[in-house]
Amino acid sequence: MTMRDDHSLAGELASEAGERLLELRARLGFADGPALKDAGDQASHRFLMDALRRLRPDDAVLSEEATREERVDPRRLSAERVWIVDPLDGTREFSEEGRADWAVHVALWERGSLTAGAVALPAQGRTLTTAAPPELPEKAREPFRVAVSRTRPPEFVRDLAARLGAELVPIGSAGAKIAAVLTGEVEAYVHAGGQYEWDSAAPVAVALAAGAHASRIDGSALTYNQGDPSLPDILVSLPDLAPTLLAGIRDLHRQTP
Repeated sequence: MTMRDDHSLAGELASEAGERLLELRARLGFADGPALKDAGDQASHRFLMDALRRLRPDDAVLSEEATREERVDPRRLSAERVWIVDPLDGTREFSEEGRADWAVHVALWERGSLTAGAVALPAQGRTLTTAAPPELPEKAREPFRVAVSRTRPPEFVRDLAARLGAELVPIGSAGAKIAAVLTGEVEAYVHAGGQYEWDSAAPVAVALAAGAHASRIDGSALTYNQGDPSLPDILVSLPDLAPTLLAGIRDLHRQTP
């Protein structure tokens, strides 16, 4: 593996982790879903942690699969550079034969901002990176489409879609949903059911590099490398749709008792 700058490193690590996950999936099969999920999480986590320790030994790392002690390590909060990784985003989809909506996330947070990132979509054969961000569609389709969770779409998103005349598109992992915005499969992703920093850091890094809108659902900035890594809601969309979506969300919240 040839390592260059942080953008290239993120892309190469996410892609290689994805290749290893594809090999593991093929070898273990789908008969025991929980075992496949656990094996995928741990194998990808070990690979990414070992690689980052070797290649960026002075940087901190926040991983979904880290221990509680590692997550609250005060050295991470004082570090200037922190890699935020989700070794396997969408374990449910990874464990289901034929599904391709799962991902590997590798992002770099540096002095308050996301500065590099990559989302590997191994079963789709592609990796989206900040090194070469995808070109966004010129304009949204009508009716526009909103990616939502397969298993727990927020009720207010159903109401929002009805109000704005949008179509809902169920997709698996958060990385796959945001990637769908960037590749034109959908025009927006809205979520308010609870997430963590590793669920969105890498795809948001790529989205921002591509010129997409990314924020909390109230329009405030997404912040990373916090003491509490929970990040409960998110909106990613084509830039021209963001004002409409934010206004619709505000209107719905005003109507909620």
